[in-house]
Amino acid sequence: MSKVLLVHAKGGPPLGHVLSRTAARAQVHLLALSALPPSVINTARSLCASITVPSEAQRCDLVSLIVSEAEAVGADAVLTFSEYAVVAVAEACRALGLAGAGSAAALARDKRLMRRTWQEHGLPQPQFRPVATEAELHTAARGLPGPLLLKAAWSAGSTAHQIIRSPREVSAAWARSRAVMAESAQLGYAELHVAEAEADFVVEQIVTGTAAHWFEEPGWGDYVSVEGVVADGTFHPVCLSGRMPTVEPFTERAGITPALLPQDAQDRIVDLARRAVDALGLRDCGTHTEIKLGADGSMWLIETAARFGGAMTVPQIEEVFGLDLVGMLVDHLLGHPVTWPGSALTPEQARGAAGSLVVLAVDGHGDAWQDRRIWDFPAVAARVPLSRDSELSVVKESSLSDGSLVPVYDPAAGANTMAALCLLSATDPRTVLHDFQALVHALPRVLPAARNQEVVA
Repeated sequence: MSKVLLVHAKGGPPLGHVLSRTAARAQVHLLALSALPPSVINTARSLCASITVPSEAQRCDLVSLIVSEAEAVGADAVLTFSEYAVVAVAEACRALGLAGAGSAAALARDKRLMRRTWQEHGLPQPQFRPVATEAELHTAARGLPGPLLLKAAWSAGSTAHQIIRSPREVSAAWARSRAVMAESAQLGYAELHVAEAEADFVVEQIVTGTAAHWFEEPGWGDYVSVEGVVADGTFHPVCLSGRMPTVEPFTERAGITPALLPQDAQDRIVDLARRAVDALGLRDCGTHTEIKLGADGSMWLIETAARFGGAMTVPQIEEVFGLDLVGMLVDHLLGHPVTWPGSALTPEQARGAAGSLVVLAVDGHGDAWQDRRIWDFPAVAARVPLSRDSELSVVKESSLSDGSLVPVYDPAAGANTMAALCLLSATDPRTVLHDFQALVHALPRVLPAARNQEVVA
């Protein structure tokens, strides 16, 4: 039986989903760079031939660690679904002579290199400047059209984003973004291979998006993502995911599969995603490309990742289109033939729709809840009215336990302040969007209020 070394770190699809699909294809050896979610520990023990938790000393040279572990177990393939381990795994695969994202993996991770590459290829994107010091940020802010968005070059999940509307806000934005990156590193949400990656930033123009020129009904966000895969250097689009509007500054609230777009619009979006992925030169990996939608058909590239979309994107695709992307990628990396979709799948080919909602302590307008609440999924399931045939569940490994205090939303920390991740299955994308709007509106009313001592704690 073939052997796979799965490198686990925070982020990406739920580990339980990944493990079950990988174990159906090969013997799994797990290298745990992050603690396993409690709800998955028993599953991991039953599905994995071995589980290795490296020491801090071993983590200092992550590529060597992965290579030695792969050689020790005789791995025929090495993969990860975490943004934070993508580069290290790609370099380890190169050293081992195994299929992987390739030498260009860093271009799909470091936002500075990514934007520079797309600039060289003439692809549409916001104006930008890489910055490493506060002085460089002041200079860039004077040279770029505002308002601006400061991003950590190696971040994920909208972490450390800061909007700069005037030169007076530069110093505070710089200090806050650096502080958040340091906090995120302590939580395990940080690049695992590049030393001092939390010091690298990019600042870019905030372009004006609009969903009204693309979607027939209101409520959709002004950006989409193209889910796909690169196999032997060839990009294969799988489908498009739609979004609800982000929470300021640009924290994602919900992803919906499929995106409810006309065919001509989908074709244009996929073409841009293809050019973006091709420019990066990836070899064998999942891809997730986010694209901002503007007026009169204009588009801008936000970013591309050399891995599948996180949260519940992969399980949603499996539910709606019947494609086990994890298993298909494992088969490909093992050298087995895989039939990828000939073109991006459409809403007409979908079996219903699915979406995942990040629970944040903000209402539908992005305003903070007026008081603190306790996370209680049974109360949500019992009291929030959903459409007929809609089914709501909670992703336990990505959620606080019932009875936990819902964190106060921190715009700079992004998804780090989420309370839970909910999954909804419905008859069509419109229904998912409608039910999520109802859920966001109802949460601060149906969740139990925190008592004074709980807030103090």
